[in-house]
Order: sequence, then structure tokens, then C-alpha cells
Amino acid sequence: MTSFFRGIEDLFVNYIFKYTMDPFRFMESWYLSNLINWVLAIIGFIAFVYWMLELKKYNDNGEEDKSISSHSYL
Repeated sequence: MTSFFRGIEDLFVNYIFKYTMDPFRFMESWYLSNLINWVLAIIGFIAFVYWMLELKKYNDNGEEDKSISSHSYL
């Protein structure tokens, strides 16, 4: 059974994830890796705030059909 699991390990490490995950191993610094994570989190937060403001704008204009019969399954 050991050789079976080592075969699975070899398949994933050396073939499947070889070219997809190895480009991310260029960073040796923990701080640089976390900086990239924080930048992506901030971009996601900004996109979330933008989307909520757009939804509020449409809600305030009354463009949303909120009647009960707007959808047949309601």
C-alpha cells in the first residue's frame, strides 16, 4: 500500500501540480507572500463595496420590481 500512496504523491507533485503551483514558489519571504494576500483581499473588498453601492443606487431609483408576482415561483 505504501507504493500506491507514493505513486499518487508522485502523480500530483511531479505531473499535475508541476506547472500550476511552481510559479508561486519564487517567494522566500513570508512578508512578501502575505503582502500579496493582503493586496488581493483589499481588491476584493473594494469590489464588494462598489457592488453594494451599485445595488443601493438601483434600489433607491425604484428600478427593482419587488412585487410578489414578479416571479412565478413566489
